[in-house]
Amino acid sequence: MRALASLIDSSPDTLPAFLAEIHAADLAAWMQYNSGPHAGAVFRALDAEARADIFEFATDDVASELAPLLSPSELIEVLQFLGVDEAVDLLTHVEAHVAEQVLASADTERAADMRTLRGFAPDTAGGLMTTDFATVGLAAHIGDAIKDLRQEDERTIDEEAGLFVVDGAGVPLGWISDRDLITTPIHTPVQDVMAEIPVTVLAIEDQEEVAILVTRYNLQALAVVDGSGALIGVVTSDDASEVFEEEAEEDIRRIVGTSTGEQTHLPILVRVRQRLPLQALTVLGGLVTAFILRLAMPGSEGSSGSLNADVLRYIPIIIGLAGNVGIQASTILVRAFATGEVSPDRESSVFVSEVLTGVLIGLVCGVGTAVISSMMETHLADSMTFGITVGVSVTLAVAWASVLGSSIPMLCRRIGIDPAIVAGPFLITMSDISGIAIFMLSAHLLLFAAA
Repeated sequence: MRALASLIDSSPDTLPAFLAEIHAADLAAWMQYNSGPHAGAVFRALDAEARADIFEFATDDVASELAPLLSPSELIEVLQFLGVDEAVDLLTHVEAHVAEQVLASADTERAADMRTLRGFAPDTAGGLMTTDFATVGLAAHIGDAIKDLRQEDERTIDEEAGLFVVDGAGVPLGWISDRDLITTPIHTPVQDVMAEIPVTVLAIEDQEEVAILVTRYNLQALAVVDGSGALIGVVTSDDASEVFEEEAEEDIRRIVGTSTGEQTHLPILVRVRQRLPLQALTVLGGLVTAFILRLAMPGSEGSSGSLNADVLRYIPIIIGLAGNVGIQASTILVRAFATGEVSPDRESSVFVSEVLTGVLIGLVCGVGTAVISSMMETHLADSMTFGITVGVSVTLAVAWASVLGSSIPMLCRRIGIDPAIVAGPFLITMSDISGIAIFMLSAHLLLFAAA
């Protein structure tokens, strides 16, 4: 794919032929990391069908960049190659008046389906479902069903949705897989072949609950019904899998205090701003712990033993901050390696950016803890020096933890060990040991030597 960037600048006329040999998924991934004029040039060199393929694999960020490049007429051409649900997703990335213009030009039935889907929240069954499904009456035979399917436009039927058997009111009674349609004699009544539908959902159901139902009942397609029980849409097992992936990734990133976006492509200051809230909570918890320990372990003010106790009371805040920053970095990189977000040629730049992020977080937390700890330890003869010691230790420990959190997953990847298995336990142990060592060394150099 490196040749693609050079080809855009040197031989744009040969670009269409070159792109015809590249899979849409690979092009979408390339555009994700090569946004701007180059991505636009590649996109404009594709025909309508190839552009539609790109949108099927593209992330929301890529789609939001590419969709405005299309004129209304070009957008209409692209939508012809997309399912209704995919078309609705694409329209969310263009201006409202353009979307309305496209809907007004679409086939009446298709436009009605798209307007229906646009009316549901994205995180509901209605926002997740597709209206590209096929139905057959209860009195039909397998041959009738096959004949009806052959008359349908292939783009209006989701290949994962199968065939639903409905009554006269459109209420789903059963479901037939594509395999059963192929292997069953054509004169067999559909009611003898269909599988019973164990559950249906309303369009307002949360998408996570929908995904759970698909998994629980091992469904290939889940029927979405309206208030009267009539079939209005289908959620496929592929849709449910995507929901689980999105929800799991979102939960994991929230646990470690990062956003749901691709962290390795964000500016450093944005990363710092997103990760600081968790560290601020850790600082607060550590300071409260230090205060509680002071009440529980009073000593003789001004004595050497008291100074030792004062130092030890701040160990939790050191190892807590270092552990959090290290886990954030390692979690981001482990996920980035798994998804292909960080290619081998980006490792060095990602390492530097993650370390700089950790250093800035360490500086902010270090200054905060220095000021607050010096105010808390006014009984000491030199509380300012004590606060500076804690602040310097926090900054160094956090910076070092970011180095560990970035380097350990990269090292594991290079020697062929799964980073997800090694990075967590090893990182926590190393950050705890090194954080305490840094704090003790700083205390001896700045505090005990002066005392």
